[in-house]
Amino acid sequence: MISKEVQKILPLVQKPGRYTGGELNSVVKDKNSVKLRYAFCFPDSYEIGMSHLGIKILYSAANAREDVWCERVFAPWHDMEKEMRKNNIPLYALESGDPLTDFDLIGFTLQYELCYTNILNLLDLAGMPVRASDRDESYPLVVGGGPCACNPEPIADFFDFFMLGDGEEMSNDLFDLIIECKEKGVSKKELLKKAAQIKGVYVPSLYDVSYNEDGTIKAITAKDGAPEKVTKRIISDLDTVHYPEKFIVPFVEVVHDRVIHEILRGCIRGCRFCQAGFLYRPIREKSADVINEQCYKLCKSTGYDEISLSSLSTSDYTHLEELMEKLLSWTQDEKVNIALPSLRVDNFSEKLMEHLKKVRRSGLTFAPEAGTQRLRDAINKNVTEEEMLNTARQAFSGGWTAVKLYFMLGLPTETYDDVAGIAELAQKVVNEFYKNPDKPKGKGVQVSISVASFVPKPFTPFQWEAQDTMEELINKQNHLLSSVTTKKVSVSYHKVNISFLEGVFARGDRRLNDVVEYAWRHGCKFDSWDDSFLFDVWLDAFKECGVDPLFYTSRKRAYEEILPWDHLDYGIRKQFLINESKKAYENETTPHCRIKCAGCGTNMLNGGKCDALCQSMV
Repeated sequence: MISKEVQKILPLVQKPGRYTGGELNSVVKDKNSVKLRYAFCFPDSYEIGMSHLGIKILYSAANAREDVWCERVFAPWHDMEKEMRKNNIPLYALESGDPLTDFDLIGFTLQYELCYTNILNLLDLAGMPVRASDRDESYPLVVGGGPCACNPEPIADFFDFFMLGDGEEMSNDLFDLIIECKEKGVSKKELLKKAAQIKGVYVPSLYDVSYNEDGTIKAITAKDGAPEKVTKRIISDLDTVHYPEKFIVPFVEVVHDRVIHEILRGCIRGCRFCQAGFLYRPIREKSADVINEQCYKLCKSTGYDEISLSSLSTSDYTHLEELMEKLLSWTQDEKVNIALPSLRVDNFSEKLMEHLKKVRRSGLTFAPEAGTQRLRDAINKNVTEEEMLNTARQAFSGGWTAVKLYFMLGLPTETYDDVAGIAELAQKVVNEFYKNPDKPKGKGVQVSISVASFVPKPFTPFQWEAQDTMEELINKQNHLLSSVTTKKVSVSYHKVNISFLEGVFARGDRRLNDVVEYAWRHGCKFDSWDDSFLFDVWLDAFKECGVDPLFYTSRKRAYEEILPWDHLDYGIRKQFLINESKKAYENETTPHCRIKCAGCGTNMLNGGKCDALCQSMV
């Protein structure tokens, strides 16, 4: 229950439903009957956080334990934060309304580098020192997990530990340890040493980093019994791992207000720019029967009328047509829509299109990523122009009139001809619509191009690459706009200064902790929101802290350089990434996992096996 003090300020803010708790299917327990209280924080607004599948899974998994109570915390918007600070109201959890200092553990999901200042702001709102070294035994422990945990060094000083990889089982191991240490009165220092022995748990204070004169890393040294390398955890069997039967139903509209179901984890494709495709390897699928049953239960418990089948590449799910038939057997009568994001143009079948025609029709979205075949080969997209145009023909024949295409600017080896190729490919898609005799009568076509700026990320073949400067990216954006010659094609693109900052922190080291704290103390928060982004303050932060941001973005690394994340093991052999990097410059592709095993190494995290279709080739 929220306090009377909070109730007084709610009429003064927009969307008070963000801050009240009490939503359908939220979990309330007797705090005196549990052994561990866990505040799960999403460092962005309620609408963003409540749309995220990971927080739904881990919230439900934690609360399935009788001895743990997990509650939710989101970043209050500017108006709410102002009132909280004005009235001395500390940050609280939604389920109980209790301040975060009453909890044993505070967890942050690290989805995006530009949420880092929000983490500090939330800790400060809770009345806690932002640096882990300044928090004594009286404060909760602070843990982080999620994709950005693959290189947490730019924020390592603010956390007690990080969790690498899948969190469902690892969280339970951490809960058990904290409960045991709490009951035995074990000190925080000793607890951290014990936590470092849990597979997948990284304790940054147990590692020393030294630097060469040129600013590169000289050594990363483990101490106090911590492992030299921390290996990520994976869930082998998605059919048996915990999955929620209920989702919390928000009071306010959120970004993804629907049932979201993860049908597979990982990716077979090996696109050289895609961090998620490597971080979540090896690929693991959930059976169609289990997905169907879980989707049915979620629709019944929430009242949602749409299901989104989530994965990195939904059309690579081997039982997709079988699954669609099972879902359609009840969703049509229940008037529940099925959304299929992350489709690939090279396996968009006639039968799949027939299934999609039976649900509410929206625009189709595909990701060619590059405008020319040469560049698609360099990034290992393994999609041809003819496959894309054939898919467009199928879609237009099936009644679709809107197609969205995702591309990137600034990819390694990219030329201005490649940039112009984006507009040329979009024009060819438009032409396919008007050439098609089966196109919808009396309707036009709209092709939307969405262009992101490429940011090199850890654990990818492009982790050694230089990132395009802001000036280079702006020039390429302008070249793309001038290459579009029809109103049937619209273009949107990312702000280059945001991509620049993302690039700094994606491959940064511990020297950036001071930069993050300086920026936050001078007003930076909600940096991923255009109307809140204070780029000049960030530039001041780099200057005041004596850090050159171009050292992290515009500098190409040597293969032998020690990288800030080299002591963290996501199962991918470095030599495999080097080989893939070299193949990019030869425009040479690597077949996907189900055609031929490329030997990335992640199968060894799963007892030597990848998924059922490729394990015989390993």
